[in-house]
Amino acid sequence: MKIIYGSSNKAKLQEVKTFFENNNIDVEIISLKDIGFNKEIDENGETFEENSLIKAKAIKDFCNRNNINETIITDDAGLCVDALNGRPGVHSARYAGDHAPQEVAINKLLTELKDVPKEKRTAKFVCVLTAILKNKKTIVARGETKGKIATIPGPMGKLTYGPVFMPDEFEGKVMNELTEEELKHTHREKALIELLKELK
Repeated sequence: MKIIYGSSNKAKLQEVKTFFENNNIDVEIISLKDIGFNKEIDENGETFEENSLIKAKAIKDFCNRNNINETIITDDAGLCVDALNGRPGVHSARYAGDHAPQEVAINKLLTELKDVPKEKRTAKFVCVLTAILKNKKTIVARGETKGKIATIPGPMGKLTYGPVFMPDEFEGKVMNELTEEELKHTHREKALIELLKELK
């Protein structure tokens, strides 16, 4: 089975590949780079579902024009902070400006939350996956990880907001401090589990 995953991010592609391997599914994950797709997609949706579908349709159109017919999976993910009325939400990647460094995005978030007490710093990571199958059927799956925003960042790197997001299941640890085993409980993993149920 081949799946075109709507990303060229190596870490993300590996995470998806590992997920399918761990579920004993023999799958070849193909990146956007592998199919020669390098178009900038205008993600102008108001929800994660809309943005994920916009990506999937854009890749499907490209595949149709190039006689490629494989299952396509795209994702849209972001951080929703309750005290900020759900922001940064669908704008998580551009919250501090296009291609802003991780440190800048985190500093902006912590500055906006500086007067918010610990117990009110609730938030959630959301991941929405959209699959367009070879028979043109569309499947949508959503996963969420609830938690809180730390006052001081942990280790940098990995997910943009991973240094300050503390999942409820792992109290006191930010996401970037979790082991690979613990990361199986993340929003992307939850969305993949839901998607797999539908694919089966």
